[in-house]
Amino acid sequence: MTQEQIKNKIEKASKVIGKTWPLYSFVTSNPLSGYENLSFDEAISQARKYLSATVYPSASVFDDALKQGEIHNEILIDLLKKQNFTESPEFYLQQMTVEEQENNGLTVKPNHDLDRIISKWLATFMDEGLADWTMPFKEEGFYRSWRELAIYDSELPKLKLKDIPESADAALELILKDIDSKDIDTLFTYHLAALPGWTGYINYRTQSESIWQEKYPISLQEYLAVRLFVAHVIHAELLPENIEDLSESSQLQIPGIFLEAWEKSWQNSLVKTLSRSAEVEPDDHEKVPDAQMVFCIDTRSELIRRHIETKGHYETHGYAGFFGIAMDYEHLDDGVTYKSCPPIVTSAYKVKEQGKPEQVGALENYKLKVKQNDFKYYFLKRMKSMLPSAFGFVEASGFFYGFSLLMRTLASRVSNPLEKHENTGFEPICSPEMSACSGHDEVSVNEKASIVKSAFDLMGWNHFARLVLFIGHGSQTANNPFGSSLDCGACAASPGRHNARLLAKLANMPEVRNVLNKEYHYDIPEDTVFIGGEHNTTTDAILLFDEDVPASHHEALKILKTDLEKAQQTATTERLGASKNSVAMAETKANNWGETRPEWGLAKNAGFIIGPRSLTKYNNLDGRCFLHSYQWNKDKEGKALEGIMQGPMVVTQWINNHYYFSSVDNEVFGGGSKITHNITGKFGVVQGNGGDLKLGLPLQSLKQTDTSFYHKPLRLSVVIQAPLKRVTDILSRNESLKNLLDNKWIYLMVMDPEEENEMYKYDTNLNWLSANATSERIKTKKEVETSTSPEVYV
Repeated sequence: MTQEQIKNKIEKASKVIGKTWPLYSFVTSNPLSGYENLSFDEAISQARKYLSATVYPSASVFDDALKQGEIHNEILIDLLKKQNFTESPEFYLQQMTVEEQENNGLTVKPNHDLDRIISKWLATFMDEGLADWTMPFKEEGFYRSWRELAIYDSELPKLKLKDIPESADAALELILKDIDSKDIDTLFTYHLAALPGWTGYINYRTQSESIWQEKYPISLQEYLAVRLFVAHVIHAELLPENIEDLSESSQLQIPGIFLEAWEKSWQNSLVKTLSRSAEVEPDDHEKVPDAQMVFCIDTRSELIRRHIETKGHYETHGYAGFFGIAMDYEHLDDGVTYKSCPPIVTSAYKVKEQGKPEQVGALENYKLKVKQNDFKYYFLKRMKSMLPSAFGFVEASGFFYGFSLLMRTLASRVSNPLEKHENTGFEPICSPEMSACSGHDEVSVNEKASIVKSAFDLMGWNHFARLVLFIGHGSQTANNPFGSSLDCGACAASPGRHNARLLAKLANMPEVRNVLNKEYHYDIPEDTVFIGGEHNTTTDAILLFDEDVPASHHEALKILKTDLEKAQQTATTERLGASKNSVAMAETKANNWGETRPEWGLAKNAGFIIGPRSLTKYNNLDGRCFLHSYQWNKDKEGKALEGIMQGPMVVTQWINNHYYFSSVDNEVFGGGSKITHNITGKFGVVQGNGGDLKLGLPLQSLKQTDTSFYHKPLRLSVVIQAPLKRVTDILSRNESLKNLLDNKWIYLMVMDPEEENEMYKYDTNLNWLSANATSERIKTKKEVETSTSPEVYV
């Protein structure tokens, strides 16, 4: 077998693993994204086969959903009968329970010793600065550095350097010569799936081309070469005999029917809610609101938007939290550049802070403080780590650390990390400056105007208040390795403040406003001021970066801030169920170093609604829906909708599937319990003292008690208000989107405003059903294409 053939087989086998994102930019993504070209059922069959994973909610979870009325009994019975299952739901629940108990031992026999040895080497090689003593020869790559040191590994048989093949290619050739060619795909897939956390992180490093990967390269081919050679010399089982039986070992059809019934029950409730809202006349847009606020589509925005709208004549909108700016952001504190746009988007701009000329001294003082703090951290770390000083350091500093820990435990509130820039003077003395990632420093006025125009177009704006706020979001949490998972997913797990500030700055530029008004025919009043802000999703506080707002707007801004504080009060009261002191309670949770769940993140997400605010404004959606503003009658060519479907809809599917799989099998796809987490290499966590990297969300982000789930593991249901023909046209020219629907990774429903908001549900191959029908096909692809109903633009 040629090296090219081996590489192709490795690439094919690697689809069983996703990407394990580092803690500092923990992005929620579909762990089975490599199988999205297969149906959901086929993909989970592969996951069960190679990962020994549970792929559906347990019988007890379904039972609880039935008792709570979340699964409608008549829907479940109807779906069971259609598949010729005629017994009662209780009968099949009992059957599932028995199967779960029987299948507890029906997994691939694990190679514990092999996994432990390989995990040890991976943790050592892939360390990103946590260890004080670096593994030698790392610059030569994983295989060569391992080869140099493997002769000293006491867990391996006595080896000499000449006993180990000189290259990864040679090692694979040695192992594969005794393997039947028809078994090689299965062999590679099995061993890549054995440590999906580690191999997923190798995937991340190679695909992101990180600086660590550039300096210390590692590949899946090198991983397999080391693993298979070690398996060979310790006589581990290369390929379990029962692996082909696993996907057929249990009846997966019945839990699949229960899941579909749960999802359809949720969809029916959502359809009723939105249909009632569509019958209500939308708000009178002739009266310009006192302020317009644009929030991320994040499910946590739904709560705060509802409460803000009740505090005054305010208008809120939803837009992906990177605000349409495909950028990387260079942090002022450490000079490190992070991605601040969706992972599926290539960054076009680099943004960094530029000090204002009149306040250069303040900026220099800030940078000096940062350097001093960095040195203190480095000094303390070295004192704790160096052998000569470690014991004395512990003896001398123990009292002070203990006192500090006590104060943090007793304190009800410490400084809010999201306010640190306001306290240090960073925000008033700096403004974001953008340059092109291509290396050119200048970004043209037309390009800047185009960024702002795209935001207005996607939301369907045609009027502007005196105050327009772009509000990103970030989370506040203490002692939480998974803290970045609570930040903005659209910003690659970074806070959205930087994108919000930059969009506000661009929209305030006179030259940009001139292009928007004259060339794109937006009528932006001269007294409209754009302001960046950030929503703290743990405390529901909203911080505004308003240092440049003119004096003429100060009184209006003061009233707005007062109303935002009132909204924080009522929002935290609803979210935390506290009758009084809810803000203090939220702040305590945010700053408590022992708090296992400072906030719930995107738990309970189940829907994505693309349409005007009037569809959702007067409904409490319980934080279960992503909300993207869209005005179908202002998107004449459908380009805005196509952009929303290509971008935010795909990202929300990633988020939803990440939560789904972390819930149904937290051991394989999730993060396990925070209680026994240990950080490794600065980029990941392991359970206890070693093993595989945890690749998903911890239990505490999904369950409210040891036995009951907070998150409901349902696939995403998308609702779009737009002409059915327009949506069908978009799907017909976007095969990847059509595949997500045909393969049942997500559901799609369309509310057609040209047919009195009749609701249609996507079936397969561009055919549609009535959202309320059970089997009758209402519109075929051909019927939609030949529809003569005119498109009316208002």
